[in-house]
Amino acid sequence: MRIGRVGNVGSEKPVVFVDGKAIFVDSIIPDWNRKTLSDGALDKVKNAGISNWEKVDITGQRIGSPIANPTKVICVGLNYLLHIKESNAETPKEPVIFMKAPDTIIGPNDDIVIPPGSLKTDYEVELAIVIGKRASYLKSPDDSQAHVLGYSISQDVSERHWQIERSGLWVKGKSFPTFNPIGPAVVTPDEINAHDLRLWCSVDGEMRQDSRTSDLLFGLNHIVWYISQFMELFPGDVINSGTPFGVGMGFNPTRYLTAGQTVVTGIEGIGEITSRTVAYKG
Repeated sequence: MRIGRVGNVGSEKPVVFVDGKAIFVDSIIPDWNRKTLSDGALDKVKNAGISNWEKVDITGQRIGSPIANPTKVICVGLNYLLHIKESNAETPKEPVIFMKAPDTIIGPNDDIVIPPGSLKTDYEVELAIVIGKRASYLKSPDDSQAHVLGYSISQDVSERHWQIERSGLWVKGKSFPTFNPIGPAVVTPDEINAHDLRLWCSVDGEMRQDSRTSDLLFGLNHIVWYISQFMELFPGDVINSGTPFGVGMGFNPTRYLTAGQTVVTGIEGIGEITSRTVAYKG
C-alpha cells in the first residue's frame, strides 16, 4: 500500500495512491499521524474495502508530506562507505545519530528555502524509515520490521557552515525551515525490498548522487533496533537512514545549492520528488 496526503498546506486529506491516482480515505480516518496510526489507521483502511472506491486524478494538486506533524526526525550520519570517504571521516563503529527539527518536514515538491546568507546549503538523498508501531528496547534487529510502517523519499537538506564550522551539534545545520521534503508516499514493506533499492539525486538535470541502499554501512533493521535502545519510537516518527556519496560538500571545488535550481530526488520503487530552491525573503 502507498499512503499519503493531498491538499493545500494545512488542509491535507489522507489518501491511498493507486496507479498514479488517489483514493481519499478521510471518511475512515482524519489523517495519517501519530494518534491515528497508534489507533490502527492502516488496518482500518486496509479492511474498509476501498479497492472499488473512486480513484481521483490529482494532477495539479499539491501532495503533502505523507505523515502529518511527525514528533521526531532522527538522522543517521556517515552511513554509506563512499560518503564516509568523501567526507574524510573515520568509519563509525556504531551508527552516528542526531536529531533534526520535525518542523523541517514539508511536502515532497515544496520549495527549499536557502537560508539568508548561506553559501553552503547541500542536498542529501535518503531513504526514510517511517515507524508504524511503538518500539522500545527491541531485542534484536530481526524484531525491527514489525515496527516499520514503510519507507519514503527524504531530501535531507543540510547547511554545512552551521553543521560543521560552528561549535556544537549537527542539528544546527539540519533544522532550517523547509530542510526536509518527504514523499510522495509511504510505501509499506510488502511492496518493496527496501534493503536493495537504487537512490539518486540530480541538480538541474545533472546526476550528483547514484547508489543503492545495499551499500549502507548499518542496515535498516539494525538502525531501528539500535535507536530503540536509547529512545522510544512512536508511529509516524521518521528516520533518515543516511546519504550516499556525491553531496555538494564532497566535490572539489564544492558544489552547493543556490536559489533557482531544481533538485530531483528519487528512490526505486517509491518514485521521485522535485524541489525548487528559492532565496529567503524576510
